[in-house]
Amino acid sequence: MIFGYARVSTHDQNLDRQLEDLNKIGVDEVFQEKVTGTKADRPQLNRLFEKLRKDDVVIVSDLTRLSRSTKDLFNLVELIQSKGANIKSIKESWLDTTTPTGKLMFTFIAGISQFERDLISQRTKEGLEIARARGKVGGRKQKLDNVKKETIHKLYQEKNMSVMDICKMFSISKPTLYKVINEVSNSLSDILK
Repeated sequence: MIFGYARVSTHDQNLDRQLEDLNKIGVDEVFQEKVTGTKADRPQLNRLFEKLRKDDVVIVSDLTRLSRSTKDLFNLVELIQSKGANIKSIKESWLDTTTPTGKLMFTFIAGISQFERDLISQRTKEGLEIARARGKVGGRKQKLDNVKKETIHKLYQEKNMSVMDICKMFSISKPTLYKVINEVSNSLSDILK
């Protein structure tokens, strides 16, 4: 079977152009919905996937109707292919997995996308290694334990050190310092009640 999928993001928009494109191709059944493409849960798209069988074809007027990101697109195409079905875009003629050339183009573009993700990951790792060599630690800041919080509160109350010096000593920002001060002050006032 040949299935069509049409989608618009809001109820104010209409599907006429997409439906016309799909009907010109001669699809057997059209799944249509008015829901943003950023939502993972799209009921009509899910229904389409449930109906897909080997050698079926999914046709979209253009890729933005199916997916909003490259990663999402590759995942959806992979899901379609895992069912033994194919996908074809009317606007992006390079995406036509019903032909050997289309399969090659999609594989090539998917490979470039994976290559780009791998390069970004490699650069990030290299950047972290350079930062560590310079004495900087990447990642999330460690949470302050209660002893450190009480020490920060005590140093702040005694006014022997400036706010900036306390922040440097504990590697925290001013907002974090004031958050700790309030937290400890509130817990002390609860104890005194």
